Amino acid sequence: MSLYVLDAFIWIFGIRGHIPQSDAGGAVPGQSSFGAGTVIRTLTAFIVMVALLSLVLSLAVWLAIELL
Repeated sequence: MSLYVLDAFIWIFGIRGHIPQSDAGGAVPGQSSFGAGTVIRTLTAFIVMVALLSLVLSLAVWLAIELL
């Protein structure tokens, strides 16, 4: 199940094409694949994950309090 979640995460954020293959050549000098768009996507993914984890944690605490 975790592989499906990881695959969905990679597909949603569009980072599948950035994984180098064994037959791919080295990086081209003077060109960086790490741009501002990559930083923004990474930060957005991090913020969304933290928000979702916070929501799940708060719901779990609320449910535990209600069941007591």
